[in-house]
Amino acid sequence: MNSEFTIAVHSLVLLANLPERSATSEAIAENVCTNPARVRKVMGYLKRSGYVATREGSGGGYKLTIDPSTVTLKDIYRVIAQGSLMPNWCSGDPGCDCVVGSNMQEVMNHIFCSAEQHLENYFADITIAGVLGQIHGCEQC
Repeated sequence: MNSEFTIAVHSLVLLANLPERSATSEAIAENVCTNPARVRKVMGYLKRSGYVATREGSGGGYKLTIDPSTVTLKDIYRVIAQGSLMPNWCSGDPGCDCVVGSNMQEVMNHIFCSAEQHLENYFADITIAGVLGQIHGCEQC
């Protein structure tokens, strides 16, 4: 899992919580505790996918364009981080004579693909509005 997924979810939940449902990259970055450039990169993915729009100039920034109760973490995961569970390197060599070494890549690929499917199924039941509701529930903690 990459940190861009967390930044994306945090940003969308923040926008959903704001009365105007809009904020600058600097305001989002301050809330997320990261650099505005990282926020702009992530928001670019979300903009291309139709979750936010941008407005230039004074009073500009990012505006939520979706209903937070209809967007799931699975949707965001697929835009931002799909495939991130799969490591860049896997041990083994399909051409080697050892039964373990020659089959490890295929077995591990299956394991990671299955894990990602389980993760997406879990994320499918969590909406941006649901995350915001959990945050508001924490106020009583």
